[in-house]
Amino acid sequence: MVEWCLPQDIDLEGVEFKSMASGSHKIQSDFIYFRKGPFFGLACFANMPVESELERGARMKSVGILSPSYTLLYRHMHFLENQVRHQLETPGHYSHLAAFYEDKKGVLHTGPGRGGSLPPVYWLPSIHRYMYPEMKITHPAGCMSQFIKFFGEQILILWKFALLRKRILIFSPPPVGVVCYRVYCCCCLANVSLPGIGGTVPESKPFFYVNVADIETLEVEVSYVACTTEKIFEEKRELYDVYVDNQNVKTHHDHLQPLLKINSADREKYRRLNEQRQMLLYSQEVEEDYNPCEEDLFVLFFLEQNNRIFQTLLEVSSSQDKTLTAEHARGMGLDPQGDRSFLMDLLEAYGIDVMLVIDNPCCP
Repeated sequence: MVEWCLPQDIDLEGVEFKSMASGSHKIQSDFIYFRKGPFFGLACFANMPVESELERGARMKSVGILSPSYTLLYRHMHFLENQVRHQLETPGHYSHLAAFYEDKKGVLHTGPGRGGSLPPVYWLPSIHRYMYPEMKITHPAGCMSQFIKFFGEQILILWKFALLRKRILIFSPPPVGVVCYRVYCCCCLANVSLPGIGGTVPESKPFFYVNVADIETLEVEVSYVACTTEKIFEEKRELYDVYVDNQNVKTHHDHLQPLLKINSADREKYRRLNEQRQMLLYSQEVEEDYNPCEEDLFVLFFLEQNNRIFQTLLEVSSSQDKTLTAEHARGMGLDPQGDRSFLMDLLEAYGIDVMLVIDNPCCP
């Protein structure tokens, strides 16, 4: 149940299920990003044992905030963590929360006329080195390096699905906070900064944490990235295209099966990404005042890769013969054979008019 809120007239239906992940009773604390209508939310959860039969031996609460953008929510995480602990130890005292709301409400208010039509933050038509969403993880390693470490070469599979704007659902048992960051990282794979690209494809929406209460919403979405702790979603195949169970990426669509295979071009991209990360670590050690972060490197690596692909496709589509060859594919950093299916899906998804003349390999 929602125990207390400000302002009191805001529609918070279902927010009690979004701010406390299913299965959270098994863990001591967590944080959770979610979406509520046009707003993004961040809630901190804590679980405290109590000697009370009425509360069945445990008191569990979440304290959260809603904002029209998720990018700066992390700044308030420390406050929310302290407040949820305070609410567990001294229930019913809301003065700190009321003061926080009075101080921040100008920042969090959507303003007149903006309603639910806020543009998604990820798919900006142009992206500057430091303009992408600023959302650093709470431990020093950084969320991008955790993402790379967790998925390894499979981030190239996720990259292709993200670029094709597929519905991607990531399953993991609680804690869900780190999984919300995987949603964010996945979205960072598909940035494109070329004008005229992306107008024909659906918006890809970061939904962060979802549960069974979100099923109706997800049924009408054509593209999203989300995470859940509820295993029941795996059976509801009509809701997703790609299902990620921990490190296992899978799809039930036959035509997407070829995209699950890592090819030689993927391995080369992964090698280059790691090489650049090592160079960054070395430069940070050598030059103390030079400190670009790994998030920058990660976002720019995929942004440049995506721009190279679309630049080539646009050039070919405006040429006389509109013919895309194996040489073009290699120039885009793709495997002419291994990425043939991905290229065909990409041309269809973005409505690019070129003719693919990369033959299928002959079967022995």
